[in-house]
Amino acid sequence: MSTMNVPSATSEAGRGQLRRPDGSPVRVLVVDDEATLTELLSMALRYEGWEVRGAGDGLTAVKVAREFRPDAVVLDIMLPDIDGLEVLRRIHGEAPDVPVLFLTAKDAVEDRIAGLTAGGDDYVSKPFSLEEVVARLRALMRRSGRSSVRSDALLVVGDLTLDEDSREVHRAGEAITLTATEFELLRYMMRNPRRVLSKAQILDRVWNYDFGGQSNVVELYISYLRKKIDAGHPPMIHTLRGAGYALRPAE
Repeated sequence: MSTMNVPSATSEAGRGQLRRPDGSPVRVLVVDDEATLTELLSMALRYEGWEVRGAGDGLTAVKVAREFRPDAVVLDIMLPDIDGLEVLRRIHGEAPDVPVLFLTAKDAVEDRIAGLTAGGDDYVSKPFSLEEVVARLRALMRRSGRSSVRSDALLVVGDLTLDEDSREVHRAGEAITLTATEFELLRYMMRNPRRVLSKAQILDRVWNYDFGGQSNVVELYISYLRKKIDAGHPPMIHTLRGAGYALRPAE
C-alpha cells in the first residue's frame, strides 16, 4: 500500500477551499479504529487545507469533539467500545448541528438506515475513494452553512483556468472537456505550477492509496492532457526526463 503525497503549506497557497465563517480552516474529526485508514483520510483532508483530528474509539471521539468543536465528523459505525450511533447521540447532545458522514460496511444496509435515522447526514461504504469522502464532506458543510467557499476557487496558470467548484476548464477562453481523472491530474499540476512532480507523487495523489497499476498510467494520462490542453497552443506541460512533469505558463 503506497502513501499519499501531501503538498507543503507553501504549495497550498492560493487554492480554492472551504473556510469557516471567520476565515479559519474547516475542522474535521475522523473516527475509525483502523489507524491506517484514519491517517489516510486525515492526510486527504489536510490536503484540502482543513484542520483534522483523529480518534480510534468512541469515548475518545466524544472527548475530542468537545474540545476540538469540529465542523463535520467522519464516523465509523463499528467501534471497539461504544458504537458510532452512540457517539453521534453524544456529540449532537452538545452540538446538534454538526454534520456527520458515516462509514459503513459495503453490505450493511441496516447500519446505513440506522445511522441516517439517528441523525447522520450521509454515508459512504467501505471500500471508498478518498476523493468521494472529500466531496461528500464539502457538500455537507456547504448545506449546513458551517463553511463558505473562498473566492479564489479559480486556479489560473498563464492562459489556462480551472474552476474547482464548477469543474470548468478553459484555455485562452476556449472550453476544454476533461474526464474526472484528467481533471484531477490537471488540478494537481495547477495547484503546483512550475514544480516538478514525480510519477510516484502523481500516482499517490490522483489514483489514491489503493491504486495497483504501474507508473506508465501517468504517461498515458499526461499524453491525454497534452492533446486537450496544448493542442493548437504553445506547450504548457513539460517532461523532465528522469524527474517527472511540470506545468508552466506558455512562453
